[in-house]
Amino acid sequence: MGEEEQEQQQKQQTLQESVACEPSNLRQAIEVISSLISLSHSIKVFIVKWQLIRNKLEELNSGLMAVENCDSCENLALSSLIAAILVTVDECYDLARRCVDFSYSGKLLMQSDLDVLSTKFDRHVKNLTEIYSAGVLSQGFAIVVSRPGLNACKDDMRFYIKDLLTRLKIGDTEMKRQALANLHEVVVAEDDKYVKIIVVEVTEIVNILVNFLDSQDAVIQEEAAKVVSVVSGFDLYKSVLIGAGVIGPLIRVLESGNDLGKEAAARSLQKLTENSDNAWSISAHGGVTALLKICSSVESRGEVIGPACGVLRNLVGVEEIKRFMVEEGAISSFIRLARSKDEVVQINSIEFIQNIASGDESIRQIVIREGGIRALVRVLDPKSSFSSKAREISLRAIEKLCFSSLSAISILMNYGFMDELLYFLRKGEVSVQELALKVAFRLCGTSEETKKAMGNAGFMPEFVRFLDAKSFDVREMAAEALSSLLSIPRNRKRFVQDDRNIGFVLQLLDQQEETNSGNKKFLLSILMSLTSCNSARRKIASSGYLKNIEKLAEAEVSGAKRLVRKLSTNRFRSMLSGIWHS
Repeated sequence: MGEEEQEQQQKQQTLQESVACEPSNLRQAIEVISSLISLSHSIKVFIVKWQLIRNKLEELNSGLMAVENCDSCENLALSSLIAAILVTVDECYDLARRCVDFSYSGKLLMQSDLDVLSTKFDRHVKNLTEIYSAGVLSQGFAIVVSRPGLNACKDDMRFYIKDLLTRLKIGDTEMKRQALANLHEVVVAEDDKYVKIIVVEVTEIVNILVNFLDSQDAVIQEEAAKVVSVVSGFDLYKSVLIGAGVIGPLIRVLESGNDLGKEAAARSLQKLTENSDNAWSISAHGGVTALLKICSSVESRGEVIGPACGVLRNLVGVEEIKRFMVEEGAISSFIRLARSKDEVVQINSIEFIQNIASGDESIRQIVIREGGIRALVRVLDPKSSFSSKAREISLRAIEKLCFSSLSAISILMNYGFMDELLYFLRKGEVSVQELALKVAFRLCGTSEETKKAMGNAGFMPEFVRFLDAKSFDVREMAAEALSSLLSIPRNRKRFVQDDRNIGFVLQLLDQQEETNSGNKKFLLSILMSLTSCNSARRKIASSGYLKNIEKLAEAEVSGAKRLVRKLSTNRFRSMLSGIWHS
């Protein structure tokens, strides 16, 4: 044994004896490590190796701080470890000074010494973990590091996260629970800052979180799932969670966790499947079956069903998974959920029905056969308490599912859809009202019978009312829809009965600034349809707006010259100029 090695052993033995009777040596170890960390920042050589050593020093320091109130004299293993740590820190100080002063003899030798030093610190961290795991560290002994205030510097935030990491690794059950709760608190309050530290800098936490999802302790499992749910909301970090193997544990939480854990796991999976990239991974771990079970169970809470529906909605784009869902009876389950009083459940289930039937006639028929149309129309009942958002989603789903089939439209009408659509055109909130107009516009183009029914129901006065709306798109849509309805003779007669209608259309045409606007084209189309009715033709020809129509014809506005020619019957020829002879 060389003199240097004997000297090191003697130094360690002396420190052991000192520490065994002096608890203050724990504070000394914390202070010298903190000082060494500061010194390491001034080192300009072997930067990567010193960064690794500094990371280990910070982890070790956090662990020692966590038991600063523990009487180290009561545990010989801890006393011995502190002694060993002080010896290694002394060695590290020596190497740090030589690196700062560039007084080392050779690069290769120094690199070797730093590698040995890094290994020693690794061993100290492992030994400290084992001591804590044996029960030395408990909540009663642990010093709680205060959470940094708002706008704290990044170093303080990083130190706090590393302290939580130590507690997650080596604390008892209660300490782990509290550390996870604190972690969830900071990622929610200042999500992007702390999440970045967790995922990019203190990366070990991600693996610990994934492992905790399989914890036998329900609270630890739940708290871990809540943190994962927050992290999974960041597109930049989803791949890190996937790489850590988070899918399988999340599905196991769905299968056997408590309600809050299941809710957090479902929310995580909903975020992780937003682009369907992870669909097959969900399926491979039995996730589709687990999710369908949640959605079909009458015992499941709405807070769990909502995001579970959302996950399945995200997965229907994969043909094989979609077929499996249909075979498992998913459609009837989701039609039942479309009647839910829980808005999230209702909206996600309606979107699921719409997505699974989109572009697939056989599934669309199953939806209709299982009562899907009736369930969607019930959401629109003005007497119900469903939200405006749910009604918007339902209107969109009805449009997607029904408007390509006359038989489906017939079913819609039998359930009173037209009356409810008209109600929202008249009295709906702005967002629902505009969507109702779009749906009514689409409905006009489905069949002649539908146009007749809409005319009888009273849609034309509502379309007239929208002709001078603030929104250009709304005005144009209303004009086109009205033009479509006026292609039916019975509707034209009804329209002309109100003297104000023709005058209003002519007035709007006169107010149009752009010569060739789309709205002007449809207003002219409305007037053109009305010319087949004698009384309407007389009113137009004798109105004070005729010259405006002639000017439009001279300007070659689409439809204007044709309208002038239509008006120029033998009876009215003398009233008009000769521009149509040009």
